[in-house]
Amino acid sequence: MAIVTSTEMFKKAYEGGYAIGAFNVNNMEIIQGITEGAKMENAPVILQVSAGARKYAKHVYLMKMIEAAVQDTDLPIVVHLDHGPDFETCKSCIDGGFSSVMIDGSHLPFEENIAQTKRVVEYAHDHGVVVEAELGRLAGVEDDVKVSAEDSSYTQPDEVEEFVSRTGCDSLAIAIGTSHGAYKFKGEPKLRFDILEEVGRRLPGFPIVLHGASSVIPEYVDMINEFGGKMPGAQGVPEDMLRKAATMAVCKINIDSDLRLAFTGLVRKHFAEHPDHFDPRQYLTDARTGIRDMVRHKIVDVLGCNGKA
Repeated sequence: MAIVTSTEMFKKAYEGGYAIGAFNVNNMEIIQGITEGAKMENAPVILQVSAGARKYAKHVYLMKMIEAAVQDTDLPIVVHLDHGPDFETCKSCIDGGFSSVMIDGSHLPFEENIAQTKRVVEYAHDHGVVVEAELGRLAGVEDDVKVSAEDSSYTQPDEVEEFVSRTGCDSLAIAIGTSHGAYKFKGEPKLRFDILEEVGRRLPGFPIVLHGASSVIPEYVDMINEFGGKMPGAQGVPEDMLRKAATMAVCKINIDSDLRLAFTGLVRKHFAEHPDHFDPRQYLTDARTGIRDMVRHKIVDVLGCNGKA
């Protein structure tokens, strides 16, 4: 198997009523945990890299580790740029072997978003790479993406047909109430399924993406708090809502915070139980196993893509 684009994955997901997990990667243990979990469930997977992850781990290191994961698992794996801020970053990732990029022009006026997205699409398609774009703005914080609640906005369904037609993008991230980070809601969680349904009606068969879709699983929040952390009020997207979205037009669901919480919680737990340990292989093994188990849970109970590789 090789690094692939998401085109065939999304076509099968749309027709099958499930979604593909897009998991953010930052280091070897996270890549190994994600792909081991996907292999155990025979699931296709998207490994996505933010600008912050490229800065932290370096592009070449991440690519070589992902290539090793492809060889080790023989799974179809997409390598995706998450929240590309500009054409130059997208071009660098395309030239560097990514099979998919996201250009995030959601902060721009509509016409400027179209122009920037179209420029990336033209370059990407010339190089056999697919493009995700975004309409509407999610609140929250993820690496360099910081949007206040006041500046967030739902996607307007009456704009999606024109945007997709004029840009030629291959998938579209929309804002229906999810948000980045571990503090997503004040009060009862709610997603605008009416917007998702209308977008799906206007773009039949077209793959939709949900960002900010971690569920902030209480088990790991409690683990962090138990072993010295302070995360009062952390609340994510209920998993039953995500599963419903996956049966509709959503073909890609982004998961990052849940991975960070599992990784950090298990490292904290390891040191609390083994204060004399100083070998990274000891505590990082626990963290990697936590990532693997988290991914398996998401694949089976939320995404529904198990057995679809």
